[in-house]
Amino acid sequence: MSVRRAGGALLVLLGVFGCEAKAPPPGPGVVARMGGVDLRLDQFEAHLDRALAEREETLNSEALSRLFDQFLTETLLTRLAVDRALVPAGVGAAEAADALLGSEPVGTPGEAELQAWFEGHREELRRPERVELAQILTSDRITAERARREVAAGADFAEVARRLSEDPAADTGGQHGVFAREDLPTAFADIVFQLPEGGLSEVIAADYGFHVFRVLRRFPAAEPTAAAVRQEAMARLRAERADAALARLVGEARSRYAVEVFDRSLPFAYRGDFPTSRPYEKR
Repeated sequence: MSVRRAGGALLVLLGVFGCEAKAPPPGPGVVARMGGVDLRLDQFEAHLDRALAEREETLNSEALSRLFDQFLTETLLTRLAVDRALVPAGVGAAEAADALLGSEPVGTPGEAELQAWFEGHREELRRPERVELAQILTSDRITAERARREVAAGADFAEVARRLSEDPAADTGGQHGVFAREDLPTAFADIVFQLPEGGLSEVIAADYGFHVFRVLRRFPAAEPTAAAVRQEAMARLRAERADAALARLVGEARSRYAVEVFDRSLPFAYRGDFPTSRPYEKR
């Protein structure tokens, strides 16, 4: 082979390899590329439909960017799970994430870790004094006073609430659940926390009606013990480990499958965490 022909062949080879190294520009509707695989706008729209099922709201660019990043992250994890032969192609993101986490067991926290978690969350776990309340709410004082008189005379509070209360909870006998002092308006808390279990308040006037409260149960303040919160500590530590493992898997997937977002093809201003690319713009 002559030097000229060899040189020509070399130029052809360089041209071929040069073309292969340069990815083609995205086609219409392509909003991202992940490890050489194009992702389309309609795929993201399907993700949006699932994420926002039965929710009617207008989303701004920040919210849409977060959802787009979620879509990319779920796609990354699904692809990683498929490539590891943990799940077949076409599975959902949740199943893929579970399979990935199952392949990297998070283990069981030891006693020292449980004790350290307990010490770090002791204040958060401390239970303040609480009361379980039922309420009768009326729009006029006369009805409220009548309701209170009936209950004070021995009538069943729940029955009176169903008959006279205008509260949405009237159908359940006015039961409202358990409250700490800070959960209630000060005017209410100052009264109900002075009542004994079974106690009945006077009629309390407020901006939105007239209230009569009954204290169904009282719960004293409680100091947590490590034994009492062991299961909660175990569950939360396992969840923290799973979150850390998932973050590592996302990092691995991002390193393995280079992601570029074609933000000009998105119908909103992308402000997410993935790198953007604008191949059609002149540099």
